[in-house]
Amino acid sequence: MQRIAREDAMNYEFNKDLPPSIRVDEHEEFIVETEDALSGKVRTEKDLPIAETFGELLTSNPVKTNPVTNPIYVNGAEPGDVLAVEIVDIIPDKQGVTCIIPGIGPLKDSHTWAAGRGPSTHIIKHLPGPSGTTSDGTGILNDRITWKLHPFIGTIATMPEREIRASVTGQGTWGGNIDVRDVCKGNIVYLPCAHKGGLLCVGDVHGSQGDTEFTGLANETRSELRLKCSVVKQKTIPFVRIETPDSIIQLNCYRPLEDGVKQAIFWLMEWLVEDYNMDRAEAYIHMTANPDVRVNVYQMVAIGEINYTAGVEFPKKYLK
Repeated sequence: MQRIAREDAMNYEFNKDLPPSIRVDEHEEFIVETEDALSGKVRTEKDLPIAETFGELLTSNPVKTNPVTNPIYVNGAEPGDVLAVEIVDIIPDKQGVTCIIPGIGPLKDSHTWAAGRGPSTHIIKHLPGPSGTTSDGTGILNDRITWKLHPFIGTIATMPEREIRASVTGQGTWGGNIDVRDVCKGNIVYLPCAHKGGLLCVGDVHGSQGDTEFTGLANETRSELRLKCSVVKQKTIPFVRIETPDSIIQLNCYRPLEDGVKQAIFWLMEWLVEDYNMDRAEAYIHMTANPDVRVNVYQMVAIGEINYTAGVEFPKKYLK
C-alpha cells in the first residue's frame, strides 16, 4: 500500500504546479501521515504560543502553519469531473494540542475573560477506544474533563484552477482549510476537479472540535489517514459536498455567515432536484418545515481572510 510519510506532508500552499506526492488508481487505498497544524513545534505545555515559539512559523512566506501533502494524482480524473474521497480511517496521535494565542480569537481584547487573552498551551491526551486505536478513543484535558474523540480532516482540497493560496487561509469551491467535522471516517467528500489527476491534498487533522472552533485552534493532532478515491465523470458541483451513511450535506464558506447559509440552502435544493428528481416546491418546503433538515456551523474563526464554514444537512430517508 502506498504511503506518504509525515516529513513529505509539509507543504504550505495550494499550488497546481507542485510535483505529485503519489499517483493512485481509482479505489486504491493509500495512507497519509499528517503533521499537526502547528507543524509539530508545540508538543508540551511549556511550548507557549509566543514569538519565541511561533516566530518562524508566522514570518515565513507562506506561513508554516497548517501543513498539507503535495498533490495526490488520481488516475482518470479530468477537468470537469468530481473527485470522491472516501475516508476509510483516521487514527490520531497519542496527544493533541490547543492554544490560546495573544491577539487571536474573540476574547483577545477581553478584560472580563482575561484568561482568554493567553498565552497558554493545553495538551489533550488521546486514549484508545474499543477498536484498540484512537480512532474511537477518548480525549483527556485534565483529571476532571474528558470527551469522546471525533477525528476529522480539517483541510482537504483539489488544486484551484489558477491561483496559489496559503494552506492556512485558502478556501474555495475546491475546498481548503474548512474544518468540517463531517470530513470523518465513513463519509465521502466530493470535490470539483480543475486539473488532470484531480490533485488532492489533505492535512490539518483534528482529534476533536467544538462547533465554530471558537478560539481559532481545535484539538490539533498528528494522524494516520487511510483514503481511497473514485471519479464522477463530467459532473458539476457549486461547492464541496459530503455524503454520510444517513445524510447528504452541502457546504459553503462565506462571510457574513447568514449569506453563506442562504446560498448553501439554495445549492442543496438544486442538488435535491437535479440528482434526486425532487419536486421544486417540495424541496423548498423541506427547508422551512422539516425539523430534520439541519444547519451546521463548523468554523467561525475570526482570523484574517478565513471565511466561515456552514453546511446544510438533509436526511437520506426523505430521498426514497
